Amino acid sequence: MNKLKNVFFLVFLSVTVLCYGQSKAKYIFLFIGDGMGVNQVNGTELYLGELQGKIGTVPLIFTQFPNGGFATTFSANSGITDSSAAGTALATGHKTNNGTVSLDPVTKAPMPSVASKAKAKGMKVGITTSVSMNDATPAVFYAHQKDRGMGYEIALDAIQSHFDFFAGGGFFNPEKKSDGTKAENIYPLFQKAGYSLAYGYADYLKNAKNKNKVVLMNNKDQNNNPEAIPYRIDRTKDDLSLLQITESAINTLTRNNNKGFFLMVEAGAIDHACHANDAATAFNDVLDLNEAIKPAYEFYLKHPKETLIVVTADHETGGIVLGSSHSGLNFKVLQYQKVSQPVLSNYISTLRKEKNNKVSWDEIKDLLGKYMGLWKEVPIDKEQEQMIYQAYENSFVKGDNSREQSLYQSDDKLAATAKRVLNQIARVSWASGNHSCGYVPVFAVGQGSYLFSGKMDNTDIPKKICRAAGL
Repeated sequence: MNKLKNVFFLVFLSVTVLCYGQSKAKYIFLFIGDGMGVNQVNGTELYLGELQGKIGTVPLIFTQFPNGGFATTFSANSGITDSSAAGTALATGHKTNNGTVSLDPVTKAPMPSVASKAKAKGMKVGITTSVSMNDATPAVFYAHQKDRGMGYEIALDAIQSHFDFFAGGGFFNPEKKSDGTKAENIYPLFQKAGYSLAYGYADYLKNAKNKNKVVLMNNKDQNNNPEAIPYRIDRTKDDLSLLQITESAINTLTRNNNKGFFLMVEAGAIDHACHANDAATAFNDVLDLNEAIKPAYEFYLKHPKETLIVVTADHETGGIVLGSSHSGLNFKVLQYQKVSQPVLSNYISTLRKEKNNKVSWDEIKDLLGKYMGLWKEVPIDKEQEQMIYQAYENSFVKGDNSREQSLYQSDDKLAATAKRVLNQIARVSWASGNHSCGYVPVFAVGQGSYLFSGKMDNTDIPKKICRAAGL
């Protein structure tokens, strides 16, 4: 009997050593597609499939990760979350109320994020986004505020976090407190705290790639737009991209560092496009996220036993439906949309000014043919043409210049109508211009990625990251 007990003890000891002796994730990537539900991902893959002339999907890099599942996203006070509550769940592992940035919903006490835990362990930390660096999702990883709109106070929290790398469009309200009073500009305060400011990728390579603490943002020739870097569909070769942000973050976080890092990368503009029900722009920004994941995956291939990559979303936006009024899809027509709805709105405004508001129907048809493919590559029926003509008549004949409002955009109604017609032809429909409570996807590869399988809540994700990394 004693021999049998000894055998069981040795087996138990061996299993224990095996479990606790496993290496931990030293390099952690968390990618968040803001507003990216399962249909935004599936729709992008179906779109790529149609571009190749096939029925079915062309997989993205992250959908081929070996482990995956889906997550619920409700907040502490609502079945439908906002980004600050969902982000708080992804950052801290706890629910909070909509509009709140990493504060306990009852006690209002600050709740530490996985990023702050990594920093306390001696790891370097990067918080990046394609939108404002003090927007809700990036903010929850370093700030603690009662209202996500407190942009200036959130930016001050970024400085106090002592994190190593920040990137995005810029900071909104850089010199105005939430009470409306003027304050010291946030950018010199970052410099005083030891951060190097880089305006665009070329400036980063020239002046900041060898610095230890960096803030990377839009090119100066874009007037340092704090709202977002350009949508992928609008981007030029000189614009800052999410891919360049990720590459820069990896470079900065690996400099003089043997303790590892935590990097959060948010594709925030997917949400903006979905609020505006702009399918082509949304699918393009899912592709932008996919491209940003490439350098992280290449890093993982070099350090497979020490790297964890997790890809998820804070919530779904728009209630996108893939298919409407017909059993087939026609996503390939979306390739002929060359610009986002805001840029198309700007083109219409420019034409209006050039022609002193005397714009002919043929000129509008030429413009929409050039930038949306309508009438040229994309045939439209009489009813669809009448929809667009009515919007033209209201604007240029009757003088109604009112705008179509979505959460982050104010667009020309003619541009919005043209987009709506193209969506209809593609057979994409939307439930709303707001968030939904749809499941969001979860994909993972690397050390500890086995933890991210099956159904989970968004609060489980940072807990699993902490478990994988030993935080």
